[in-house]
Amino acid sequence: MRPNLSRSPKRDVSSRRRLLLPLGGAVLLETVCLWLRSGRLAGRVIVRCRRGHLFTTIWIPAVSVKSLRLGFWRAQRCPIGPHWSLVTPVRASALSDGDRRSAAQHHDIHIP
Repeated sequence: MRPNLSRSPKRDVSSRRRLLLPLGGAVLLETVCLWLRSGRLAGRVIVRCRRGHLFTTIWIPAVSVKSLRLGFWRAQRCPIGPHWSLVTPVRASALSDGDRRSAAQHHDIHIP
């Protein structure tokens, strides 16, 4: 008696690839967008809320611990407002010294 081999190993690999390639592409796209906007690949990034407040947050592509992901945007609580808003990474070199100091003084909630 032959065992029923409805799925071949080659078919399993191709189905995994079909799942992982779009996910990997999305992570790569978010990383490139973050680098273009902030000049950083990940880590502590200066962000601006929709009301113009600047603060720092930890931004890791494809990972959300303190924010709600909406595609490539993140809804996060602004520690200055305080309010919930979409946040956008900001390039630190485009900010004045005062803005950079202000952003460094205002952090979102810390993760343990």
